[in-house]
Amino acid sequence: MFEKLAGVEERFVTVEELLSDPEVIRDQQAYRQYSREHAELSKIVSVFREYERVTENIEESKGLLKDGDEEIKELAREDIQASTARLEQLAEKLNWLLVPKDPNDEKNIVLEIRAGTGGEEAGLFAADLFKMYTKYAESVGWKVEVLSKHATGVGGLKEIIALIKGKGAFSRFKYESGTHRVQRVPVTESQGRIHTSAVTVAVLPEPEEVDVQVEPDEIRVDVFRSTGPGGQSVNTTDSAVRITHLPTGLVVSCQDEKSQHKNKAKAMKVLRARLYEKMVSEQNERISADRKSQVGTGDRSQRIRTYNFPQGRATDHRIGLTLYKLERILEGDLQEIIDALVTHHQALAIQNAEAESRNAA
Repeated sequence: MFEKLAGVEERFVTVEELLSDPEVIRDQQAYRQYSREHAELSKIVSVFREYERVTENIEESKGLLKDGDEEIKELAREDIQASTARLEQLAEKLNWLLVPKDPNDEKNIVLEIRAGTGGEEAGLFAADLFKMYTKYAESVGWKVEVLSKHATGVGGLKEIIALIKGKGAFSRFKYESGTHRVQRVPVTESQGRIHTSAVTVAVLPEPEEVDVQVEPDEIRVDVFRSTGPGGQSVNTTDSAVRITHLPTGLVVSCQDEKSQHKNKAKAMKVLRARLYEKMVSEQNERISADRKSQVGTGDRSQRIRTYNFPQGRATDHRIGLTLYKLERILEGDLQEIIDALVTHHQALAIQNAEAESRNAA
């Protein structure tokens, strides 16, 4: 581990020098890249340097144990005990910091929610989930921008796609990908029977343009008239946009804005996110199952959570967590669930890293 840390510190010094290089400063793309790397490395280096300072302090205190003054020796023993405990904490932190990080963790996200089985009830719950995620995002100071929305006739959502902007949004939301199941009595049910419906959630990191290059000749843009409720321009102008990515066949459409240009810009955001996800998925398929589980962004076909209204509980099936505060969760109180999922996946990542290290040895 310490050889690796020495290498990290060496790279940190190199990046610091690069950030003061006039040529790098002139190249804004390179400067941003090195700035991000510097910020990540500094987290490790600051802990490593503290570890070295505490280690030196222990050695100095051990030297004082040979002193003839009993009071000085007692103070040295106390200092060694406190410093050793701190050293263990720092070693644990370094162990985690050295685990390979998901490069997408700091990015904004494109959130896609779609009604699954359950008819109108699934659409109503899709709307509930979107409200839940919106309230959570707002509670931590992130912004939510709707990119595309298809409503149902009873106040539900067939599909909604939104951009959530905030530092670290992907790191907190990525474990939400999957199938969310709801068990409750629908408002249309006269017999009081409990129905089970499902909604799928996909969380995609918003790529930067440098991550995904889309050439003009790779897309076909079709315009058409918007449909459904809206302003005066709905059904009167060709403001809706459909973009087809010819190499992959991916199709994205947007009709929420009155402006064709705004609809095209939103559709391009979704297209880039889907292309980036496709690229990452293909990369993950080429590596081991252990490494893929480390990435841990979730499988949207997997049933990950059940919201049971009669019992007032939410159960996350991946970690066996059940909380009896469903109403608060649906109002955006997701922190306990998210923290538990992050902790669980951090522990798995450390175990995988240690196993890989043992195998390499």
